[in-house]
Amino acid sequence: MSARDEMLAAIRRNRPAATTVLPELQSFATLPPDGLQAEFRRRLAQMGGKLIEPGPEPDRLAPARRMIAEAGITCSMVPQLPGNRAFDRAEPASLHDVDLAVLQASFAVAETGSVALRAADLGVNALGYLAQRLLVLVDPATIVENLHLAYSRPEFHDGHYLVLQTGPSATADIEGVLIHGAQGVRALTVLLAIP
Repeated sequence: MSARDEMLAAIRRNRPAATTVLPELQSFATLPPDGLQAEFRRRLAQMGGKLIEPGPEPDRLAPARRMIAEAGITCSMVPQLPGNRAFDRAEPASLHDVDLAVLQASFAVAETGSVALRAADLGVNALGYLAQRLLVLVDPATIVENLHLAYSRPEFHDGHYLVLQTGPSATADIEGVLIHGAQGVRALTVLLAIP
């Protein structure tokens, strides 16, 4: 057992037994369900992300396949869209030269244009930050309206890690010049399709 595990086990053993009932919160929902995709699209674009349309039946993932074919080094966590490099989960630094990471989001948030990525979605947490570009698949049925509803989803409670990725990396100086891709992911592309 590592020192970290021992420390966490000691904290759990000595935690007070009292349970606190959390208050009920209202949902703050204001959008009709059919407006979620349009709101997500608008907010994603505001944050510098790009939404691509799924291909025609039978291959809804055709736009993703084109992106992968045009990319350099690609790592994928989506079995239906294999990349050209396998990665070692024990060596996150080996992802330093990845051009495109292909991921499946757990859900998305219309209010912020964010995609939710759990540790299981990333495989290696560094994949979502060291890759130059992200291609994220989102099941349209999993788009929630706002952060209040997002925080009530089980993904926030059943894993060790979840990040809401909102657009590519960005920074702005005091004069208001916005630069995307300054410290991390240079581009975030979302495909609303089920793999």
